[in-house]
Amino acid sequence: MKYLNERNQIVEFGKKLVTERLTTGTGGNISIFIRSDNVMLISPSGIPYNDTLPEDIVVMDLNGNILEGSKKPSSEYAMHSIFYRKTANINSVVHTHSDYATAISCLHEDIEPLHYIIGSVGDKVRCCKYETFGSSKLAEEAYLTMRNNNGILLGNHGVLAVGPTCADAFSVAKDIEFLAKLKVHAESIGKPVLLNDDDMKIVKEKFKTYGQQ
Repeated sequence: MKYLNERNQIVEFGKKLVTERLTTGTGGNISIFIRSDNVMLISPSGIPYNDTLPEDIVVMDLNGNILEGSKKPSSEYAMHSIFYRKTANINSVVHTHSDYATAISCLHEDIEPLHYIIGSVGDKVRCCKYETFGSSKLAEEAYLTMRNNNGILLGNHGVLAVGPTCADAFSVAKDIEFLAKLKVHAESIGKPVLLNDDDMKIVKEKFKTYGQQ
């Protein structure tokens, strides 16, 4: 079985979606792009994360054709593959239905820079308009809304996070839920004081060298 390391990553991070309360049931999906082979590995549709096995992960090309696997792939494969087709540095996509972020997505509101951790995502967490799940329209809308950022809210739907690795994309998804929770709590007692453009320039520079390099 090819790509065992990547398969195991999708299985393990899928379990983390549940244990870290970023989704419930079978909501959300995860993929990894093998750039050297031009193939995408993606979680299967409708299988609980704790029951998903490495052999259940579906190998696809970027046109939506199944190359390996007996399971039906996630219905959102188009929303994953568009980022692999159109960018040079994104190798993983994580989609979640976390509570606070999804609630804000139902308001079609952006998350403005109310906390410096937003630097891991970009200038703000933008929300795209609603499109039907699993559709090419949703894929296009998500890609256009993402721009140069690492994560967005999907209108009336949830969170989409991207990164060079699965760990990076997962971390962004967690940060977006944290920011969404802050927005809800802060706005319940007042009006948050936002970081200005100069603050954000400094934050984004510092995030380039944050952590172990």
